Amino acid sequence: MNWLITGGCGFLGTSLIKKLVDQGKNNIRIIDNLSVGTENDLGLVCKFQKKSASEITKVYSSSEVELVIGNILDDELALKVTEGADIIVHFAANTGVGPSVQSPRIDMETNVIGVFNYLEAARTHSIKRFIFASSGAPVGEVDPPIHEELPPHPVSPYGASKLAGEGYCSSYNKTFNLDTVILRFGNVYGPGSLHKSSVVAKFILQAINKETLEIFGDGGQTRDFIYVDDLIDAVLLASKIESIGGEIFQIASNNETTVNEIANLIRETLKNYGLSGVKISNSNKRLGDVMRNYSDTRKAESILGWSSKVKLTTGIKKTVEYFLK
Repeated sequence: MNWLITGGCGFLGTSLIKKLVDQGKNNIRIIDNLSVGTENDLGLVCKFQKKSASEITKVYSSSEVELVIGNILDDELALKVTEGADIIVHFAANTGVGPSVQSPRIDMETNVIGVFNYLEAARTHSIKRFIFASSGAPVGEVDPPIHEELPPHPVSPYGASKLAGEGYCSSYNKTFNLDTVILRFGNVYGPGSLHKSSVVAKFILQAINKETLEIFGDGGQTRDFIYVDDLIDAVLLASKIESIGGEIFQIASNNETTVNEIANLIRETLKNYGLSGVKISNSNKRLGDVMRNYSDTRKAESILGWSSKVKLTTGIKKTVEYFLK
């Protein structure tokens, strides 16, 4: 297939591209503004060729990954880079509660207009499938586990912008018969997450730099941590299973872990690599954070045939090894 991946230089993008390249018979084009991921990150997983908008054609290269540097808010560029694609995977986003609280307008513009531009491009070019990377944030503060039928009540601007993206995916499925698939990711971690500001990457970097691990609030808040390889397997399944247009799937581990537990697990794991004496401190709770969050993944298991396989202790060990290297 011809794959168009937005945010392809980021953590999830490079992880997916590595799998696609290993499979063979996939032609890949990336659009990325390099605000988080870099060309070096992409170069670690594939050979690629930079192309300007004027050099792009609807014929995808079969020998190298194509990288177009640009912004997903550019609607004309969206139409240009998506022509010829069989599938769009929309990873590009303003991610995380914190950045959305600091800059709600940037969060809205990136996460709402960005997804709209690529849905409209998919409609214009009759692209077969559109996979949207969402999260549990649209649901808001509820008694977990989170499942697909819960009414959404987002707490943070990030949750609101992702909910808007889900709404546009639903409308383009119902109105234009576009095969949109919404994947609500848990807290993803793993090798390749050097530039992520999520809790696992942040804690490991703080520990390696001999800084105190900072926990917002009392650390009793819970999250559902999913290893990146498991998540990418879900994306690949969602790309090829028929008759799932318009569906939402929770993609997570179905396990509830407190932030205190993940901090202590990282601290204990680091001891095995000679990094001891890691300290933990608490600061004020962040605005927009929910207290409890984990997912019911039975729908993904029954329809996609997917479930998470990597245990948290194994995944943290592999992630620590990646950061130490």
